[in-house]
Amino acid sequence: MSLFTRLALAILVLFIVPSLAAAGWWMTQHHADNWRAADWSSSGVLPSKPEASDASIYILAARTGGLKGALSLHSWLVVKRPGTTSYDRYDVVGWGTPVRKNAYDADGRWYSNTPSIVHEIHGTEARGLIPKIEAAIKQYPYARPGSYVLWPGPNSNSFVAHVLRLVPEIGVVLPSNAVGRDFPTDGRLFAIDDDWRNFRATLFGYIGFAAGARSGFEINFMGLVAGFDILNPGLKVPGFGRVGI
Repeated sequence: MSLFTRLALAILVLFIVPSLAAAGWWMTQHHADNWRAADWSSSGVLPSKPEASDASIYILAARTGGLKGALSLHSWLVVKRPGTTSYDRYDVVGWGTPVRKNAYDADGRWYSNTPSIVHEIHGTEARGLIPKIEAAIKQYPYARPGSYVLWPGPNSNSFVAHVLRLVPEIGVVLPSNAVGRDFPTDGRLFAIDDDWRNFRATLFGYIGFAAGARSGFEINFMGLVAGFDILNPGLKVPGFGRVGI
């Protein structure tokens, strides 16, 4: 068997077959016909009346709309500043000015899909990280109208991944099925997080790999990610995300 044949077989098994399976599963689910018919209301995932004294940070994600929802999530950031009883939501959209603040409910459904909490931080730790997150948001280099690119990025997941890379103290990477998260918003094809706990290499989001305490080991092919998680044992399957062992 030639090297080319082996490579083609690996791509078929690791990326194409799981993606087709995810697409088949997605087609069996009920979806809103269009964005007007979709439910964008609060999902109740976050407390509706948070304590004023508390500071909180949330990373949320939900399946996106249309056929692309079979393979990808839409992610966003939510912060709750100390002394307030309301949230601020930051995400990127594909129309108008990309970076939006409070355009939707903090835990609003996305194309009728209920979000889940990817990660959350509270108390003193959150209080110290919120200014860093806000600074990272201001540094996002693709905030001008027309700079959004659905694939391979920069898109909504590229934006959140940008913040997570600039503030590694948050301690997570986006789920492996957040397509666009591997787009290099800083323009670097090779990068190591400031705390040296994660390394990544990418060819502009089309192909690459990542390794470290946060990523485990990942191979990125055309925005799809296959790999495994070490600290929280599980497989990373294109379309399905992390599957726990």
